Amino acid sequence: MILRTFGWSFAVTAAGLAFAAWQWGWEAFGIVLILSILEISLSFDNAVVNAGILKKMNAFWQRVFLTLGILIAVFGMRLVFPVVIVAISAKVGPVEAVQLALDDPNRYEDLVTDAHPAIAAFGGMFLLMIFLDFILEDRDIKWLARLERPLAKLGKVDMLSVCVALIVLLATATTFATNAHVSTGHADKSATVLLSGVAGLVTYLVVGGLSGYFEDKLEEEEEHEHEEEEEARAEGRPAPAVALAGKAAFFLFLYLEVLDASFSFDGVIGAFAITNHIFWMALGLGIGAMYVRSLTVYLVREGTLDDYVYLEHGAHYAIGALAAILLVTIQHEISEIITGLVGVFLIAASFLSSVHRNKTLQAAEETAAASGEKTQVSAGA
Repeated sequence: MILRTFGWSFAVTAAGLAFAAWQWGWEAFGIVLILSILEISLSFDNAVVNAGILKKMNAFWQRVFLTLGILIAVFGMRLVFPVVIVAISAKVGPVEAVQLALDDPNRYEDLVTDAHPAIAAFGGMFLLMIFLDFILEDRDIKWLARLERPLAKLGKVDMLSVCVALIVLLATATTFATNAHVSTGHADKSATVLLSGVAGLVTYLVVGGLSGYFEDKLEEEEEHEHEEEEEARAEGRPAPAVALAGKAAFFLFLYLEVLDASFSFDGVIGAFAITNHIFWMALGLGIGAMYVRSLTVYLVREGTLDDYVYLEHGAHYAIGALAAILLVTIQHEISEIITGLVGVFLIAASFLSSVHRNKTLQAAEETAAASGEKTQVSAGA
């Protein structure tokens, strides 16, 4: 089952890492590997969400999402989108950006360095909003409870995340951006950082709005189905659960694509905190996207969700760390290896915490069961 579901992902991973090492050396191998791990970890929740919604669709729409949807995810968001970001920020055409990366890497590096304050401000704000909306929400399961409980109480204040993000943007524009790192040394990029940061914030709000719109449509369809089931029961007719098709499935497909795009944003933007090399980025993110598909298929076929409940927290803390690092790199250079390992460390810590939690719960259940058996024996005696 594992090999059949993850076979293509394993093959793409091996081929991508081998190509990176052969073409660019061991540094590229390490960066692509870190990007792959980061993308897989950040996309874990995406796979869970996809599986939960995909199982409601009929076989045709499931195939559409797992074929056309993954093409959009891999080649659209993970490969084309980084090139578009570089092209817009460096004020060159997408084709020219790719040609420069191939033919004149020094010139390409200068363009990306000059565009980095804009990229970092845009991405930093987008990632910061993802982190803030997560950490300020009151959740049943808490990883770092002493930190998350008071923040969840503060999160009851309307629009607090937007206010905090804007304060951080203003602070960044008046500190790091006044002496931003560019190819010629340092320059004042305050206006650029402010404009790009606001654009990142607006992009997040637009993506969230679209997700909310399609989610509302989905809820309407589910309510309609529920009403039909109730009518069928009242009339004494059987009401079998039918997989969604037609208009309902189409809305589900659009909803999943918007969700995937929003999850892709954090991976792509986070990748800029690790490397500006668009080909390394495309390889790492493409490998990660393959695992999203495999995880989605696995969860749909098995009908179960993963028990590692703190992974979601670890992924979002990694997003918050990447946001902070992106804003700092407007002025200061930070090693890509260090940046990548910060995210991997947080996700690994959340995974180990999840494993420990599962073992503790299992031990408690076994102890309770053993105590129950002893009580029964004593009563029988």
